Amino acid sequence: MPEHEQGQRRTPPTGWAAQAGVFLAVAFVAAGMAGALQPATGIPPEVVQLTQLGPAVAVAAVALLWPYRTRDRLAGILPGRTGTGTGTRSGAGPRRAAALLLTPVLLIALCACGGLLTSGSLPVTSPRALAHPLALLVAAQFIGACAEEIGWRCYLQPLLRTRFGPITASAAVGLLWGLWHVPVLTQEPAFAAGFLLATTAMSVILGLALEGVRSNRLLLAGGFHTLINLGMLYVTDESAARTAPMLFLGAAALAAALPWIATARRAAHEVTPDSITVATAPGAR
Repeated sequence: MPEHEQGQRRTPPTGWAAQAGVFLAVAFVAAGMAGALQPATGIPPEVVQLTQLGPAVAVAAVALLWPYRTRDRLAGILPGRTGTGTGTRSGAGPRRAAALLLTPVLLIALCACGGLLTSGSLPVTSPRALAHPLALLVAAQFIGACAEEIGWRCYLQPLLRTRFGPITASAAVGLLWGLWHVPVLTQEPAFAAGFLLATTAMSVILGLALEGVRSNRLLLAGGFHTLINLGMLYVTDESAARTAPMLFLGAAALAAALPWIATARRAAHEVTPDSITVATAPGAR
């Protein structure tokens, strides 16, 4: 046996695929049922879309089946080679948190500039043009965003990180997150492609920003998501399902993700391989 393989043994199965499968199945079904019930509730979709509750319901479902593993994933704990949890920073740090929450502002600003260049006018909707107070919209959007993010970034992202690197796991979550928005896929192909590019790139930003963070994960992810949703509501006019603004959002998200990826790659080269490997841990759950 080669020297570098001595003392290593095969990682026991973690059941991550089964957990991810149950989560996704419940998230899709619960979102579909919630969307079908929304007209009966009288809650306007621009206030909050009940489909956003799907991932939260899915987390509750997997928690019933795998309570301890779900607890660890929600806490951001990743198994390490020594059996101790990795990713134990208490928070994202002021700079990283500020960078994360400023990114949506940058993305929406780029979308507005794109609209200005192509149409000659800023595609901005006045808060007074909507029938509901701004404070209500912000609060409802934040609640809806957190209902999504507790599933995507607080559960599924750490789950996939037990098997894949941060960029791969983040991109996979982003693609699944985009496909979960089933009605988007019924739009023209260019619109759907722009949307999937946006969700994948934004998921990479979120995944890398929250890498190793165990506190405030939900608040940071929910805040990012809320700012994006409000920007789409007031600037890109998501209700119109226009292709150009969505393509601008996808391109802007990709451009914003590149510095995060470059920073993560530089950081990875500055640490030893053992400190960033989570998938080969003996006794990993």
